[in-house]
Amino acid sequence: MPDIVEATRARKPNGKHPEKELTAVEVRNLTASGMYADGNCLYLVVDESGAKRWILRTTIHGKRHDVGLGSLSLISLAAAREEAARLRKIARAGGDPLSERRRERAVVPTFEEAARQVHKEHSGGFRNSKHAAQWLSSLEAYAFPAIGGRRVDHLESADILKALTPIWLKIPETARRVKQRIKVVMDWSKAKGYCVGSNPTDGLTKVLPKHNMRQEHFAALPYAQVAAFIERLQTYEGVSTRLAFEFLILNASRTSEVLLAQWSEIDLDAKTWTIPAGRMKAKVEHKVPLNPRALEILASAKTITDGGPYVFPGAVTKHPLSNMCFHMALRRLKRQNITPHGFRSSFRDWAAEKTNFPREVCEAALAHTLSNKTEAAYNRTDLFDRRRKLMEAWAAFAVSPGGKVVKMRA
Repeated sequence: MPDIVEATRARKPNGKHPEKELTAVEVRNLTASGMYADGNCLYLVVDESGAKRWILRTTIHGKRHDVGLGSLSLISLAAAREEAARLRKIARAGGDPLSERRRERAVVPTFEEAARQVHKEHSGGFRNSKHAAQWLSSLEAYAFPAIGGRRVDHLESADILKALTPIWLKIPETARRVKQRIKVVMDWSKAKGYCVGSNPTDGLTKVLPKHNMRQEHFAALPYAQVAAFIERLQTYEGVSTRLAFEFLILNASRTSEVLLAQWSEIDLDAKTWTIPAGRMKAKVEHKVPLNPRALEILASAKTITDGGPYVFPGAVTKHPLSNMCFHMALRRLKRQNITPHGFRSSFRDWAAEKTNFPREVCEAALAHTLSNKTEAAYNRTDLFDRRRKLMEAWAAFAVSPGGKVVKMRA
């Protein structure tokens, strides 16, 4: 660093700190390399090449730092003094002028740019490709039109409120998810240094209208009609869909668990199907006890397997069935009033009303996470043997004429 060149003219009495020692004419005419003090820790640095730049020499958190303010060709003497005063004020208040300038120089993204970057960085954390697509598409539909083009550091609670209000009561579940995803984007923006202060989504729930929290259930078939439905299902032309649908019903499984089932998960000797944690809603591996009818279905599925990994292959070689195959089947069977997922409710109602199996066994069969944290902490078993008896009873009921079954004890 060049030595400080002392001013030759005493403009202030001895003992006083220099202030505004330089003039615009002097600054323009200086050619000798060195550091020229203007006062209040502001210096003009003249390099050997003749280039001139401003620095502020100040103390930040107990350590001396030289903060570059820019070239003389861009920053005038008056502008340098103003910026130096602003940064000294930040330092005196315990702040960090260096971080402040870095943040100011950073290119602040728009909300849409930030959201797309968050989606990209979180690509490995979504439950599946469908969840990843829905995460972004919900913002594209409901957030981007209102706030997508705004810089994240300019967004306020009123802006988020404006985006959410039109959908808050109309599509409440989607609106809540959009709000949560906006919050994630804004938290990310703050962590990256693009924003300061609180998240603008905080406190919005207090000013938005309250939702009717009544739970909407999947349309389900009464359990007394399940046997008749399975009998009707046997007339469906799509063999793979027919087998997969019955397999779903008899195991009270979720659609994605069945459609993506692979032969490597099936242990015919142990009569079990082990679903990996990545495909389970609770992200915990789930072992399903296979009842006799489920084993028969697997034997039939083996005859149509195309050599691929999937138990129930689709029309395209070595690919699973479409996630719409069950809905298509219901439509062609003229049962659009029910849903595939609703058969889990049919099973649960049957277990509660027609058997004496304990609640925890029935919930474990559905791979439900216990809402009571204390109960969950002490529940260290998957109740597998008792679940096998339950699922055998369910299969016997579901495939029997008229759906008759004698009450069983666990």
